Amino acid sequence: MSGEGRKSPDWARIERALSVEREYGYKNLKGNQYRFHEFLCLSFGGIPPVLNLMIAFKWQKVAKDFAEYPRLTLQEKKDLIDYVENFIDEVKEKQKEEAQRKETIKEDNIIPFPSKVETVTVTPKVKETVEKITLNSPVINLKCVNNRQNKLLEKLGIYRVRDVLFYYPREHIDYGNKIAIKDLEVGETVTVIGKVKKCSCFSSPKNKKLTILSLVIRDKTGDLKISRFFAGNYFSSRGWQEKMKRSYPMGALIAASGLVKGNKYGITLDNPEFEVLDSAGDNINSLKIGRLLPVYSLTEGVAADLIRKAVVECLPTLSEIDDPLPVNLKRQYSLVELQRAIAHIHYPDNQKQLTDARRRLIFDEFFYLQLGFLERKKQDKQNRQASPFIPQGKLIEEFNKLLPFQLTDAQQRVINEIEADLESSSPMNRLVQGDVGSGKTIVAVFAILAALQSGYQAALMAPTEVLAEQHYRKIVQWFNLLHLPVELLTGSTKTAKRREIHSQLQSGELPLLIGTHALIQDPVKFRNLGLVVIDEQHRFGVQQRARLLAKGKAPHVLTMTATPIPRTLALTLHGDLDVSQIDELPPGRQPIQTTVLAGKQRTQAYELIKREVAQGRQAYVIFPMIEESEKLDVKAAVVEHQKFSEKIFPDFNVGLLHGRMSSDEKEAALTAFRDNQTQIIVSTTVIEVGVDVPNATVMLIENAERFGLSQLHQLRGRVGRGSHKSFCLLISGSKSPDGVQRLKVLEQSQDGFFISEMDLRLRGPGEVLGSRQSGLPDFALASLVEDQEVLVLARDAAEKILLQDKYLQDGSSLKNELARRYKKLIGAEMLT
Repeated sequence: MSGEGRKSPDWARIERALSVEREYGYKNLKGNQYRFHEFLCLSFGGIPPVLNLMIAFKWQKVAKDFAEYPRLTLQEKKDLIDYVENFIDEVKEKQKEEAQRKETIKEDNIIPFPSKVETVTVTPKVKETVEKITLNSPVINLKCVNNRQNKLLEKLGIYRVRDVLFYYPREHIDYGNKIAIKDLEVGETVTVIGKVKKCSCFSSPKNKKLTILSLVIRDKTGDLKISRFFAGNYFSSRGWQEKMKRSYPMGALIAASGLVKGNKYGITLDNPEFEVLDSAGDNINSLKIGRLLPVYSLTEGVAADLIRKAVVECLPTLSEIDDPLPVNLKRQYSLVELQRAIAHIHYPDNQKQLTDARRRLIFDEFFYLQLGFLERKKQDKQNRQASPFIPQGKLIEEFNKLLPFQLTDAQQRVINEIEADLESSSPMNRLVQGDVGSGKTIVAVFAILAALQSGYQAALMAPTEVLAEQHYRKIVQWFNLLHLPVELLTGSTKTAKRREIHSQLQSGELPLLIGTHALIQDPVKFRNLGLVVIDEQHRFGVQQRARLLAKGKAPHVLTMTATPIPRTLALTLHGDLDVSQIDELPPGRQPIQTTVLAGKQRTQAYELIKREVAQGRQAYVIFPMIEESEKLDVKAAVVEHQKFSEKIFPDFNVGLLHGRMSSDEKEAALTAFRDNQTQIIVSTTVIEVGVDVPNATVMLIENAERFGLSQLHQLRGRVGRGSHKSFCLLISGSKSPDGVQRLKVLEQSQDGFFISEMDLRLRGPGEVLGSRQSGLPDFALASLVEDQEVLVLARDAAEKILLQDKYLQDGSSLKNELARRYKKLIGAEMLT
């Protein structure tokens, strides 16, 4: 396309209008024919005077913004006029650059830069009709997409033009670093410009279906040989190869981009991209070369260039996208416009544009998630009306008198938060986080007693029988002193006992039931369930928790976890919960001496265990597996137990505990260890939580590199519970310095919150939480490791928006976008 239809505007007249409007206080003055905003709309309503995609996008946006000018605030009017004046300077500069270009650019076999806005409306030969591309157009309407490619794009979730625009690159390769040949360094991604000294295109002698295009280019500083490889019969034809030679003749100026690599012949670019230039100062006019190149996640059969070309064709429809975020919110949090962010996430001109675009789009992902959480929390409080707890007795007062120790300030603070919740008609939904040994159980008991003295029943559910039994043993001691009945219900409970429990629950004789998922079975019916306590709640599925809650009428819910979660994870997983932290350990807890050992130092660990056991103490030895695996070189508990019993510790009783044992076998093994009948227990992570043996002073963990830091910290918490000095020995089978360094975090800190934060940074949220029940939203760009600051800002913004009902009224653009985004992130509809 020539310059036809691209008449340059009367810049002097436009700039004079902007100046006069500013001088007279942004009154939207009326001229001879038009008001100020009408004149600007007309001026920017046609085809932009330069062939540049970003200019075209901004051009359309300016026209659209001035249509809204009469409704803008004074500050918004000032900002718009400042923006347009800068934009005019940008367009003028592009006009100068375009005027310097020659009429034709040699572009054989080169993908054109997405600046040619006219390509959007050119009808491809394979399409019989011209359809205007809109946001809702099917991708098959794009000129670059055929039927086969359309089916493949559907695998990526791309059905319409909107999906293309919101299919963000996973990264960018920076080809904008232009460098002289002599300065090339291996590992850098660069663009070099030089003249063709030699060009050859031929079939590989070893593989006739492989064609090699080889160029030697030269700049003032040296020569560089670069090659590209093409597989297939089409490229092996003599005609195609001769065409390539003609495309890159001797003396032609070439821009080439790629990763610098070294080989036995010297330095080269790995599978580079080429473009022929007209002159040394010429613009590099390509989707790939000399710029930040978007890299997309692909599926088999979908080429990277297909996505890039589809994005180019779809970008002009950005003018149809409304930005739902209020203007004042965008200003407060320094966010660029949504349309600009989407354009720049795909094709930024520089790193700043990319950074600003990523920040806006990441903010949106976090913002709509947090707003969805807060809206759900608000609706839950409106829909579920709980009965406030009104004390009818003095159980809490009596319990306080019985306690042989003083509560920590952190425990008392959390208890106060819980009591305030229980006195409200809105049902409590609170998560209590606490480090190993911080005293979460005692906090839960205060909540349970508040329910009981108000005439309600309570249930405490734990994920394993070991943990449920541990809670039962501890609580039954206290409840006996208060003359309160309490029962334990697990999969191992005998039928007769089970029927007795069911009967007492229904009659109201049994105020507290502790158990595993057996609590959610149909025969379990409470007379008046007012409080549900769920320990290690992340180990239960959503449906399991819901079934327990359904056994009462809007019961209050208290969930607990002994795995401290960094704030960013807590916001992302539990944004609809109130979160309390017990961030203080009871006095008297001794620090545990933690040491990372190599496999060859295992004998030292065994000697320490022998010394401790000889003094009457006990030890845990933990393995990551139950039985040996041919695929994994890790020690197995069953095999090692036999070795420990017969060869390493023949003078001591060595017990065995793992998840495949029956409930009776587990209980027998734990009872023997608690009673010091076995001095050493070989186990898997089944003892990670809930086992309390104050006499145990050594925790030896084999193949420690196979565990997460938070899990290792949990295991370490099984010792250090008595008055004797305790030890945690981490034996690593890893030869990786990074793996050993990761374990040394445990040598440096006993703070579970710090350790979980380090675990998050080192392994990522999926590994920290476990992939099966992580519940992580499906973010396109956001990282809980790298974008924590933006998440906190987004939560703050969501809280402010929730206080302003006008933004979330039915039919509002923000309400509609929230519903769409929440479903995409969570995989579920917004509650209504």
